[in-house]
Amino acid sequence: MSSHHSAEIFDLHPHRAGRTESLDHLDRLESEAIHIMREVAAECRNPALLFSGGKDSIVMLRLAEKAFRPNAFPFPLLHIDTGHNFPEVIAFRDARVAELGERLIVRSVEDSIRQGRARVKDASASRNALQAVTLVDAINEFQFDACLGGARRDEEKARAKERIFSFRDEFGVWDPKNQRPEIWNLYNARVHPGENLRVFPISNWTELDVWSYIGRERLAVPEIYYAHVRPVVRRGAQLVPVTELTPPLAGEAVEQVSVRFRTVGDITCTCPVSSTAATVAAIIAETAVTSITERGATRMDDQTSDASMELRKKQGYF
Repeated sequence: MSSHHSAEIFDLHPHRAGRTESLDHLDRLESEAIHIMREVAAECRNPALLFSGGKDSIVMLRLAEKAFRPNAFPFPLLHIDTGHNFPEVIAFRDARVAELGERLIVRSVEDSIRQGRARVKDASASRNALQAVTLVDAINEFQFDACLGGARRDEEKARAKERIFSFRDEFGVWDPKNQRPEIWNLYNARVHPGENLRVFPISNWTELDVWSYIGRERLAVPEIYYAHVRPVVRRGAQLVPVTELTPPLAGEAVEQVSVRFRTVGDITCTCPVSSTAATVAAIIAETAVTSITERGATRMDDQTSDASMELRKKQGYF
């Protein structure tokens, strides 16, 4: 994919076919993730890979390429669109899918609202948690028995409770006390009709690993991951982007600040961080020294207990 960032010469971990030296850290993570993807392809009847255009799912696509090319992927790509996504990310998603020539299925939270399947307080309210309804409906519609996703254990404490093969019942519910043991990297993919698995091949990766891999593989990512100047307001410890969906509140001063996004979720709940990092190398340097978790710094909807990640996951959220 053409991008001045993707062409950047940055190679922390040389990765050449046929080399004889021992595997490095990224090689081991890559090998594990490819093994997991191939296990899903071998054991599951009808899987799908979630692709949003975010950095983690971009890495997932690269891993799928390495696992299955030159053949087509043995699963479609699936995106649950809140309707409040950053336009740069949606444009990137569509361009990357076209470049790969793979099938993309999009299901919309807006349709779930229109059908009365999901409810919002007002038009500008966060739809992040509502993705669970649309996702479970999509799983039922296509009878997916496994969904591969880019969630990582370091993102949030509820994520750390996940197995790599995360079992969900016929209602899409996750019960952290009812998960299968994963001893010696052996995965149980058996499910009854209506049940499904959420599978996390990069569960053991960190944010730093993801960016190091993006650098090594020279992967393009949406431009908003890199430092740029945009209008924001300061709300507590967070910088809230000024958009039609997130206008400034009375008395808030709008500032033009150099920021970047560490995660690119729903506009209504995703905040950038102050940054001048305009290259992969600079982002890696920032990430290596930060003491604030990715979601802790950027997600407004993770700050209240009634919208906690664990509660949403129990309701079917990925």
